[in-house]
Amino acid sequence: MGKEWIIGAAAAVGIFSIFLGVDPLPILFLMIVGMAGYIYSQRFQHFNKNYAHATGSIPNVSFEEIGGQEQAKKELKEALDFLIHREQISYYGIRPIKGILLSGPPGTGKTLMAKAAAHYTNSIFVSASGSEFVEKYVGIGAQRIRELFQHARKQAKKQQKSSAIVFIDEIDVIGGKREGSQHKEYDQTLNQLLTEMDGITTDQDVFVLVIAATNRKDMLDSALLRPGRFDRHITVNLPDKKARKQILELHIRNKPLAEDVNIEQIAKETFGFSGAQLESLTNEAAIYAMREKKKKIEHRHFSLAIDKVMMGEKIDRDTTQEEKERIAIHELGHAIVAECVRPGSVSQVSLTPRGQALGYVRHHPEQDRYLYTRKHMEEQMMICLAGAAAEELVCGQRSTGARNDYEQAYQYVRTLIESGLSELGIVNPDLIGKDKIQDEALRILEQLYKETLKQLFQYRWIFADCLKILLQDEVLSGDQFRKMMKPYQNAS
Repeated sequence: MGKEWIIGAAAAVGIFSIFLGVDPLPILFLMIVGMAGYIYSQRFQHFNKNYAHATGSIPNVSFEEIGGQEQAKKELKEALDFLIHREQISYYGIRPIKGILLSGPPGTGKTLMAKAAAHYTNSIFVSASGSEFVEKYVGIGAQRIRELFQHARKQAKKQQKSSAIVFIDEIDVIGGKREGSQHKEYDQTLNQLLTEMDGITTDQDVFVLVIAATNRKDMLDSALLRPGRFDRHITVNLPDKKARKQILELHIRNKPLAEDVNIEQIAKETFGFSGAQLESLTNEAAIYAMREKKKKIEHRHFSLAIDKVMMGEKIDRDTTQEEKERIAIHELGHAIVAECVRPGSVSQVSLTPRGQALGYVRHHPEQDRYLYTRKHMEEQMMICLAGAAAEELVCGQRSTGARNDYEQAYQYVRTLIESGLSELGIVNPDLIGKDKIQDEALRILEQLYKETLKQLFQYRWIFADCLKILLQDEVLSGDQFRKMMKPYQNAS
């Protein structure tokens, strides 16, 4: 409102000055300077109002309320003990830790751990996102950094605390690598953060610890990562099976569960889920139960919730009978080969469209896996190629539905080649031609495709039996599918 009024007033003054025969330029110049100053001050006030309402208190989150991440919590507590036992570290001549960097995939609980750190140390918690410091006006970001640290110290003194934690999420936004042609505003903002962390403006009565979070540690400037700035780098990884079970148990405490709910099985089926996804999973399961007006959440509600978190919500998509049959054959191909190479791995075969998928097979691994052999990757590629192979075997020709499968198979084969597991041996992808990599990838995929066709041919009679159930119910459970496969396995 103020900006529009100043512009209107400037135009009126200019016209009136010309009418009186007075040079309007000096007056307009002064008004423009005044308008710039007004906008500049308003931006600072807007930032102060934004972060003041969400900061300046001690969070209620404790480390016990964070499931999993035992190693990360242990490392973080050890670093925070330096903040608590100041007399002891002074006796040994230990320099206080100034910054802790939390890095890891989205949704793994970095913000929760920062809040728990403030609770653990009884420190004032002040938070901001890296994007809040980005402006086109030079100097605004640096001023906001100063304001943030001043606010933390002020709140700590006000509540008679000796320490404060400043948490900066998405620090890569302002802490990215400087490569010569960087914007001056970013440089000044980063330089101000480095100055604050160096302790040049440190208040001796209040110790300020900086905790930052990022998904892209490799993008951060080396000046931030050196000792004396971020002294501790703690990785917050995706939870393993044990941690997933702990997280699920935390989120189901206030939910009515049926007796058939198996948390161990749910943890097993959610490989690769982050803490945020597991929280969403329990919430979605409760929503499914509420929709059906059930008094308790059943295991099938959790199964539906896993599908939703992984694939998206069900969608209305009209398909012809011919298309439905082709989709069913495609998904059965994936399921058959998956059961052949990894018995017991199929959890469900579904024709229900979700997200971009017209149908899908949900797998669950026997155990969490982080290293892969050539045999395991070849089996994974065969599962990817099985959908197209089943279409060719039963329908006589393939369709465009296998496009994403091919992309996944190519990612696997490229990883296999770059890991030195192909016949090319140990190679550097940058030093050999792309044509050579492509030729080797095609050779491997063509050989595996032939093996997949051969495997499916042994089970060709199962398609008719499973097709009837899938077209009628649109869902085939893993146990039911394995029972139907058993006679053909014995015959082969």
